[in-house]
Amino acid sequence: MIGGGIAAYKCLDLIRRLDEHGVAVRCVLTAAAKELVSPLAVAALSHGKVFDELFSLTDEAEMGHIRLSREADLVVVAPATADLLAKMANGLADDLASTLLLATDKPVLVAPAMNPRMWAHPATRRNVERLRADGVTILGPAAGDTACGEVGTGRMVEPTELVEAILARLRAGPRPLAGLRALVTSGPTHEPIDPVRFIANRSSGRQGHAIAAALARAGAEVTLVSGPVTIPDPEGVRTVHVETAREMAEACLAALPVDIAVCAAAVADWRPEEVPAHKIKKMPGGPPPTLRLAENPDILATLARHPTARPRLVVGFAAETGDLETEARAKMAKKGCDWILANDVSEGTTVFGGARNRILLITGDGPAEAWPELAKEEVARRLVERIAAMFAGGRS
Repeated sequence: MIGGGIAAYKCLDLIRRLDEHGVAVRCVLTAAAKELVSPLAVAALSHGKVFDELFSLTDEAEMGHIRLSREADLVVVAPATADLLAKMANGLADDLASTLLLATDKPVLVAPAMNPRMWAHPATRRNVERLRADGVTILGPAAGDTACGEVGTGRMVEPTELVEAILARLRAGPRPLAGLRALVTSGPTHEPIDPVRFIANRSSGRQGHAIAAALARAGAEVTLVSGPVTIPDPEGVRTVHVETAREMAEACLAALPVDIAVCAAAVADWRPEEVPAHKIKKMPGGPPPTLRLAENPDILATLARHPTARPRLVVGFAAETGDLETEARAKMAKKGCDWILANDVSEGTTVFGGARNRILLITGDGPAEAWPELAKEEVARRLVERIAAMFAGGRS
């Protein structure tokens, strides 16, 4: 179901990707959506008729809105505008899309997209909470630049993430990590210099959040410990929000015991030794302040060498700017983790803050496995497949 937001154009890519996975798609357009995407283009990509009229003589002779709502295995609303969310939450049915949503007995997945202030408005927040209570899955929205020129949370999630979520709900069979517990760290840490300034890095948290979501879809009970990020919490995951490396370390230890630990966070190695209560002032003609640094806890090594509650599998990340494999193997040996995923974060790469990643996976003394550049969601899916295969083989 395509709503009338500017992100409607992304649905053309979404339909194409679902078709590549063998998913049959039937499309419903709202009146506003038809102003933004061509029904002809939607029909061509979905290989079928586009439905957009509640009072169609041919469709409604067969009670088309009821048939559409019952024949699907999953109803996806993308983009879900503030108007559509409000109609869903309050049971309104004044067009084909909203009538179908009220009549369906199938799972519903929505991908909100709107102006950041509309998303933050108390009415929208109430509607979203009501929909969650009704069992609707909310995916996103993401943060970033929006079409109206404002920056904030309101962008529809990318088609790749939507495809993963849709396929996870359509796949049959047992979930391979059911019964296992997982811990994932994600994002940067902020180490305060004074009440205003802090030491940080460019990590967006996208890779760690994608891994947490993929583990949850595979059936694991997931705790995500996240530093300060602007992306939404993954569905089906317990998220603990922290600011500093010490807070992240405490949250990780509190989450034990777990079977799997994936340390994807870009944790600051050092923090200022002392943090004044007031902002450090710039003195005219004076020297710059001296910062004495103290070492932060090593979360990966702490988990990998835990004396009583070491996870069966500990996976680390190595963000490097030199000889990728040599430095990653050295880190793996120093930290004591089982696997390590190395990536090049040299100047000019877009791993930090970007949507894609290029991974070198090292799982032991054998040759490293170079993955091509992939969407971070695909990196997460591949990693979780490897984790599931390891546990299925009974190795620890």
